[in-house]
Amino acid sequence: MGITLVDLESLARLGETRASGPSFLAAHPRLPVLYAVEEGERGMVSVFARADDGALTPLSRRPSEGSAPCHLAVDPSGTRLAVANYGDGTVSVHGIDGSGLLTDVWTFPYREGAHAHQAVFGPDGVLYVTDLGAGEVRRYLVDGEVASHPDGPVRLASGMGPRHMARSGDHWYVAGELDGTVRVYDDGWRELRAVPASATGGENAPSHLEVSGGSVYVGNRGPDTVSVFSPLTLDPIAEVGCGGVWPRHFAIAGDRMYVANQRSGGVAVLTMKDGVPRFDGEVFAVGTPSCVLPSA
Repeated sequence: MGITLVDLESLARLGETRASGPSFLAAHPRLPVLYAVEEGERGMVSVFARADDGALTPLSRRPSEGSAPCHLAVDPSGTRLAVANYGDGTVSVHGIDGSGLLTDVWTFPYREGAHAHQAVFGPDGVLYVTDLGAGEVRRYLVDGEVASHPDGPVRLASGMGPRHMARSGDHWYVAGELDGTVRVYDDGWRELRAVPASATGGENAPSHLEVSGGSVYVGNRGPDTVSVFSPLTLDPIAEVGCGGVWPRHFAIAGDRMYVANQRSGGVAVLTMKDGVPRFDGEVFAVGTPSCVLPSA
């Protein structure tokens, strides 16, 4: 288990860095530093220096302050790192110093049954965290002070199970892992529309959601597809095979989409044409991939 460095064009394996069960990666916005969460019962956050050729050197490792961390994000200023601990629902916010190392930490435990799944920094200085177990989006102030938001969490549709979300303009898009939906909300979190994430009709546990180039993309675990929707109306544009089994995550870089198919042991390369991905048979073999992070 570890982090594999791959050339995006040739898919040549350039190197590997050992890490214990890394589940998600995030890059510092300015410094050559990479962060990873390790998805164990006692979660950890690892910090790596990134060389010009992409090679990683371990710098530090510290507890994530919760169990089974599955996501982390760095705020645009590069001074905060947020971790979503899925196992016990704890959210931790770590300070980042001028060299990219982690400093102070603030923790926000939650009630039994909570499952924090993704952390997203909003342009309003608020940290938004999807809670699949509680069916809500938790909010924290991180601009200057670090504290719970005075207005509390945003309650979403019952049984939805919010997993991943993305903001585009004045709207939020959220994938519901438990009910197989995609929903769009206005800036005040008023639901505007909900549609099935997949048109196949089978059981579906949507995973990653991303907004890119004017389209909304959702990975579908079960149907093993990627769906494409128009923004706001969520009208279906296309649904294509993901090139493997159980697409846990994907990333778009240039004219390609890279899909981490966790249960088939590979990252599939889909070619983008007019905003629609298409699998042409190219796969980079790697065991149980869970996250793809294109490096600038």
